[in-house]
Amino acid sequence: MISLAAPARPEARSKFLYLGEEKLYVRGVTYGTFEPDENGDAFPVRWRVDHDFGQMAAHGINALRTYTPPPRWLLDIAERHGLLVLAGFAWEQHVMFLADSERPVDVERRLRAAVRRCAGHPALLAWTIGNEIPAPIVRWYGPRRIERFLRRLYCAAKDEDPGGLVTYVSYPPTEYLDLPFLDFACFNVYLEERERLEVYLARLHNLTGERPLIMAEIGLDSRRNGEDLQAEVLTWQIKTSFEAGAAGSFIFAWTDEWYITHLDESGRGQGGSSIEDWDFGLTDRERRAKPALEAVRTAYAQVPMPMGDDRPRVSVVICSYNGERTIADALAGVRVLNYPDFELIVVDDGSTDRTAAIARSYGARVISTANQGLSSARNTGMREATGDIIAYTDDDARPDPDWLLYAVAVLNKGGYAAVGGPNVPPPGSGLVSDCVAAAPGGPAHVLLSDRDAEHIPGCNSIFRRDALMSVGGFDPRFRVAGDDVDACWRVQEAGGSIGFAPTALVWHHPRPTIGQYLRQQKGYGKAEAMLERKWPERYNATGHLSWQGRLYGRGLLPALRRRSRVYHGTWGSGLFQSLYDPPPTTLNQLVQLPEWGLVIVLLGGLGLLGAVWSPMLVFVPLVLLAFAGVVVQSARAARRARFPTSYQGLPEARARMLTALLYVLQPTVRLRGRLAHGLTPWRCYGSFRIGRPWPCERSVWSTRWRPCEAWLGELERGVRSLGALAVRGGDFDRWDLEVRGGLLGGSRLFCAIEEHGAGRQMVRYRFVPRVSALGRAAVLLFAALAVVAVVDSAWAAAAVLGACAAAVVVQLARECGRACGAAVGALASSSSGQVAETSAGDRDQPTERSRE
Repeated sequence: MISLAAPARPEARSKFLYLGEEKLYVRGVTYGTFEPDENGDAFPVRWRVDHDFGQMAAHGINALRTYTPPPRWLLDIAERHGLLVLAGFAWEQHVMFLADSERPVDVERRLRAAVRRCAGHPALLAWTIGNEIPAPIVRWYGPRRIERFLRRLYCAAKDEDPGGLVTYVSYPPTEYLDLPFLDFACFNVYLEERERLEVYLARLHNLTGERPLIMAEIGLDSRRNGEDLQAEVLTWQIKTSFEAGAAGSFIFAWTDEWYITHLDESGRGQGGSSIEDWDFGLTDRERRAKPALEAVRTAYAQVPMPMGDDRPRVSVVICSYNGERTIADALAGVRVLNYPDFELIVVDDGSTDRTAAIARSYGARVISTANQGLSSARNTGMREATGDIIAYTDDDARPDPDWLLYAVAVLNKGGYAAVGGPNVPPPGSGLVSDCVAAAPGGPAHVLLSDRDAEHIPGCNSIFRRDALMSVGGFDPRFRVAGDDVDACWRVQEAGGSIGFAPTALVWHHPRPTIGQYLRQQKGYGKAEAMLERKWPERYNATGHLSWQGRLYGRGLLPALRRRSRVYHGTWGSGLFQSLYDPPPTTLNQLVQLPEWGLVIVLLGGLGLLGAVWSPMLVFVPLVLLAFAGVVVQSARAARRARFPTSYQGLPEARARMLTALLYVLQPTVRLRGRLAHGLTPWRCYGSFRIGRPWPCERSVWSTRWRPCEAWLGELERGVRSLGALAVRGGDFDRWDLEVRGGLLGGSRLFCAIEEHGAGRQMVRYRFVPRVSALGRAAVLLFAALAVVAVVDSAWAAAAVLGACAAAVVVQLARECGRACGAAVGALASSSSGQVAETSAGDRDQPTERSRE
């Protein structure tokens, strides 16, 4: 007996839906709601359904959305015409459905029965467990209760049909609902301006993360706007949705025939009425086609986006060192890229395995070099590239077939110098790899806005060749990591901008073992230390990188306390009710910093003094509390983690425990890499004569006038030329520049200019040492403890604590002195030489002399 394989069911894989191994772009329309017949059936008679579905298929439509559970006979007809059905479930979501305990139970019971009747049907695209719970209802109960109830419905649907997809249809007034458990995200969006739709789609992609985004309703009323305008708007709505990376769209609606049900005052009894004053259909009530139907057919035929003439040549560059384990998969992905004009270059960076041979077998142009590191290899690819655009990916990353299509579209449309996209771990790599994918420290993108990036990972970075070459390519000093961060900063410093393409994705394999992951994190710590030496102004005093934008990706710690705010508008009137996250709290930031381990060590050292003076034992519980903060945060992050592969039962518990362990270990390992290469909280900048750590003044007499900004800018450049770090004062600061001496102290500079007429100026500078709050606290703490120890006759403890206080004072004086010395030295250097006389239009190089 021959066993026939069951037909493939739709799956969600990162930003796209798949049917088998083929990407599924949903080209849909909504169907209903209709007036129930005498038997309560909420669909037209079968011959009408068959005729409607035939017309849909003939016009390039491959899916329809219902708002009530479809009977199996309707799914059978859909299957016969090659259509998929996004099955809706109608329930009393427009009333206070959580007001009593019976209704939620009844809703779940009805949902289970509906899903059970259709479970496993090959025409079933997915189930929607709700549609637009009204914003006032969500605001009344609070989002957390609504999210929990929707998760309950999601689990119920999954119980009845484990292989089916489940989603919920939201809309702008409740976009803030956090529903990460859904298989894909759906939104109803009605925007009649193209630019506004483009902007909002970018926002929706960042809200939905790595899941597919479906536009569950788009459309235009032809009664108020006319049938020709309806056709025109639907054309660009479809095109804009797919160009932005939507996995599908549903046009509202197939027909103008539209019937709604409503509840009575008790919220129980049902009535209904036909809607006669809106005409959103592609056909009228008699199923006569409008111009919009042909417009939709034409637009859907070009999905995902039309392949226009503006498709510049792209050079895909893969750099590899001993990558034979994964490079074949990466090359196989490149070979099937859906792009008309690209070349493949593999730079073999001194491999000793079969990397070069494997690359040649896939038709790549292989360039072999001595092992000089990742940056050097990427520069080799840049010089050898013949394309106007260079697309970099790694030898352990497989690009999506439409990777270049989406990336180049964003690059061209936004006029960016570079574009990046997400890197997503593939499923099925094994439990350890899945845990590494969910752990912190992986390559992630940093966004300044929904469409603009501050940083894109090197494994998915697409540059304009001339923009990359104009900044000198990648810095060869970064042999393993950090080169992508440095390149992004230099491109932006040169005036270029970086875009983000949410569907230009690559499948990036995580490290397969814990040892490899920890070595990677140590290497990242080294790269951070190297970046800090080159870009010290981008790091704070503790050595932590201060991104201007927001970090996206897996492995991010949740806040200890959720403090997000929702913009509702006055009396809940906002049409777009967005979630605003305040900056992380100081405590939340401290716990996730690698330097938090040093705090634990310091507290532990103070606790050890309890052996000679018992009051110091008070620091022992503080050590436990500090470490408990790390453990609690790690456990919370592991509980929220989403793994590339689905696990249940014991394997899921093991995965979450291992992920929590990686959260605990990662900061320590990364800290080792930082400390070993000089990125320490007690680091100092530059090599110059240490000045006097107390206030001093200097003045400069100039016979050529120039503005205050020019004087301060010259001094700032002088400080940095000495290797010190100068930070500009803000809009509300009295001081003009701060020279950082170290973690504990620095110097602030004040500038004032006396105007003496005829272009002559007396420029006065005051240098004032600055002791940080941490420095003051450390001195007071150690000194106070030493005094108490003396009073208690604990001489050994008093000696140790007094020595600590003295050491902090000495370090404070040293850091303040270094900062003052750098500032004074820079001033002396900038004002000692004579400068040629300049014209009135170029006043930034006066003749001057300095005096003390």
